[in-house]
Amino acid sequence: FLSYASLYFCCAIEQDDNELLTLETIHRYVELLDKYFGSVCELDIIFNFEKAYFIFDEFILGGEVQETSKKSVLKAVNDQDVIQEEELEEKRSVLEDLGLA
Repeated sequence: FLSYASLYFCCAIEQDDNELLTLETIHRYVELLDKYFGSVCELDIIFNFEKAYFIFDEFILGGEVQETSKKSVLKAVNDQDVIQEEELEEKRSVLEDLGLA
């Protein structure tokens, strides 16, 4: 496990896995959270769990590191944010057209 400020991160690994690589993976995930949320804290993760999970999912796939570039992971997350916002706008306009908003 690693602790960052008031956040604790733990990871279960097999006996043959590299502990240093695991610690670096946790550190990289915390860096990604920190860049996305800007000084990540417990409340960021609690109230934005889906974003924290999406960042994790872009970074790790099937228990293996999928993407090592912080820039690529954050670009994918930001692109998803844009798509999600566009869909919300589209739904709002449909509701307004129907007089339900």
